[in-house]
Amino acid sequence: MTRVGLVVNPVAGLGGRVGLGGTDGPDRARTALSLGARPLAGARAAAALGELVARTGESARDGLLVVTAAGRLGADSVAAAGLTERIVYAAGAGRDTSAADTATAVRAVVAEGVDLLLFAGGDGTARDVLGALGTPGAPNDVPCPVLGVPTGVKMHSAVFAVGPRAAGEVAAAWLARAGGVRLRDAEVMDRDEDALGEGRVTSRLFGWLPVPDVPVRVQQRKTGSTAASPGAVGGIAAEVAERVGEGLLVLGPGSTTRAVAAALGADVSLTGVDALALRPGHPPRIVARDAGEDTLLALGPAWIAVSPIGGQGFLLGRGNQQISPRVLRAAGGRERLLVLCTEAKLAALGGRPLLLDTGDDALDAELSGHLPVITGRRRTSLYRLAS
Repeated sequence: MTRVGLVVNPVAGLGGRVGLGGTDGPDRARTALSLGARPLAGARAAAALGELVARTGESARDGLLVVTAAGRLGADSVAAAGLTERIVYAAGAGRDTSAADTATAVRAVVAEGVDLLLFAGGDGTARDVLGALGTPGAPNDVPCPVLGVPTGVKMHSAVFAVGPRAAGEVAAAWLARAGGVRLRDAEVMDRDEDALGEGRVTSRLFGWLPVPDVPVRVQQRKTGSTAASPGAVGGIAAEVAERVGEGLLVLGPGSTTRAVAAALGADVSLTGVDALALRPGHPPRIVARDAGEDTLLALGPAWIAVSPIGGQGFLLGRGNQQISPRVLRAAGGRERLLVLCTEAKLAALGGRPLLLDTGDDALDAELSGHLPVITGRRRTSLYRLAS
């Protein structure tokens, strides 16, 4: 039988929609749940397995064995996908799972001799996988290929597929060796907290994991932010102010949006989602800082301004999950979505599309296609969005 490993971090991504920066550690996960967060990792892992079956054909279902851990650490997702499982690890009953559980589960799964290890989580989970299988800080002789199903908040690493279904697509291609799929050493990254304290969003390299190389379906690593020219930022800010007029503007996180807010006269957070009340001839007023999904919905109709992540091109679904499908639909979808990007940052993508992973396939399809990107005062570039 073909053996695929699966380990799920059940709390990965819990903090996204409620405005927390991540869920590393049990206290942060409990806080997210108390704020109304709903676990998503298991369902996204099941979607990846479902796509794997769809790509390999129903006839292959009986020949596929998923080696996994008990309950929320994997078996629940396998059951949801209707696949056969072999449980090789069970966390202690009645307690929160931990990074140690992830590492132990990974080692137990890989010891069974799997053809591919799928893990569902974010950058912290990728670091746990790296620690379990290799030597952080150096290229590793890892016993099997690895692929991340993105379920975390940020995911700066290059070991993730661009979405859950893309993970299933890549897994199917690797298992079938379709098109001569090869492995590449992909970077395991995480946010550099020291740089964040200096007002920069950049990442730190922790090591490498072998990942099936399927271009476009496996994401790039995040590249460090660079200061945009004041002229470019000022032009984008002027264009945004004209389009919004008197109204509410929701700003996604990032260096570009923060610089635009500064040009408008507001000091907003670097990693959170803020809301500004704009009025021509008056300085903007901050009406919400580090807002979660519920706060954004309560504010009423708004324009939404987001900027893609440098190097990766993700527009929605990475670090800005507060701007959820419900929030996007309440705002009016494409018609009220402002994409902000300097020409240099857009050119650095090399023609790769801006990426969508909102968690709602229908909404991703609605938003896909070409959309104007504001690059300056009365300057736009028509650019493709895809999931």
